[in-house]
Amino acid sequence: MSGVPTSIHLGPFVFHLYGLGLGIAAYVAYLYAERRIRRQGIATAPFGRYTLALLIAGLVGARLANIATNWSYYSGHPDRWIAVWQGGLASFGGIALALPVGIILQRRWWPATRLAAFTDALVPALVAGWALGRVLGPQFMVNGGGHETTSWFGMHYAGQVGKRVPVPLIQGAEDAALWLLLLRLEARWMTRAAGALSALAMIVWGLVRAYDERWLLGEQSHSGSVGVQLAGLALTIAGVVVLWRVQRPRGRQRVSTAT
Repeated sequence: MSGVPTSIHLGPFVFHLYGLGLGIAAYVAYLYAERRIRRQGIATAPFGRYTLALLIAGLVGARLANIATNWSYYSGHPDRWIAVWQGGLASFGGIALALPVGIILQRRWWPATRLAAFTDALVPALVAGWALGRVLGPQFMVNGGGHETTSWFGMHYAGQVGKRVPVPLIQGAEDAALWLLLLRLEARWMTRAAGALSALAMIVWGLVRAYDERWLLGEQSHSGSVGVQLAGLALTIAGVVVLWRVQRPRGRQRVSTAT
């Protein structure tokens, strides 16, 4: 049985579905995020430049992290460094570089908007884009599946022998569920504790990503896999700290009022 296709050919042109899918997901996330920040009364004029900067930072960081954790594969083969259509984007590498870039530019272009309120407006759009991106991106890349399985839900992927756990589809469903949860809690938290929505997304996404890496991808001993698991746990801990900090002033205020 043939694997999941990774490209389509139109005459002399080759379109790699991995990159095409990520591009579609990024564009949808951009439109959704712009709509959300407009609804919060945040100026959208600089948002196009802001998004472009985040995309570039995210792609560079994700690629560099993958190269660093798979150096034996990339060493001596500089042509592989840019072959992103074959996969090789580490999620947390992208976050690690895009996060400081995003914070710096947010303070420069929206100085009157609190960072917590800004991230609360963006996070559901980012999660929704991530859900769509997992389905349209890694699902169609080389070696896109998880560990080998004989279960009925297993799929064949290019570059991998046997049926594989369809991790991109599973992660897409997980991220979609998180997106729905964030929407359900948004009205309750965004008016009471700015930053709580972002913190919840950090906690849940970090835990789920670490779990997926540990139990679905089947590379527990690989340095890159261990790094992803540790990064997921670190993101979860950071989310707990953020949630505790944004909730803390409310508790103090209640004590002061009662006194």
